[in-house]
Amino acid sequence: MADEKLHTTAADDAAKKSETSENTYGVPMDEVEAVLNATADKATLSPQIQKMMQRQEENRRRVEDSIKGTKANASWFVPLFCSLMIIGLFWAVVYYLNPMLPIPGIGPWNLVIALVFVMVGFLMTMWWR
Repeated sequence: MADEKLHTTAADDAAKKSETSENTYGVPMDEVEAVLNATADKATLSPQIQKMMQRQEENRRRVEDSIKGTKANASWFVPLFCSLMIIGLFWAVVYYLNPMLPIPGIGPWNLVIALVFVMVGFLMTMWWR
């Protein structure tokens, strides 16, 4: 008998907690979901919910404006700077494997050329948007 009373009390407490958590701010969750899904009729909602819908619309408008204001690079920009860095790395590896290549007769200047390729590619990454 005491065991049944304990189970009943625990179930009642859980139900009370869910009711209080839904109405903590005095707004039923179904109204909040309707606002978030933009399916609510503004005239039937409380002033608090109407303010929340207005803020959500303003936030959405700000995000859309900021997206429209962004500038993007041309489609060839990323492949170019990646290719320059890879060419520079490849140039240095080829020079270390065979010092007579890639350009014979200039010796360690091959490493300077490789470094220039890598640095130009790296500097281009700073302008990437």
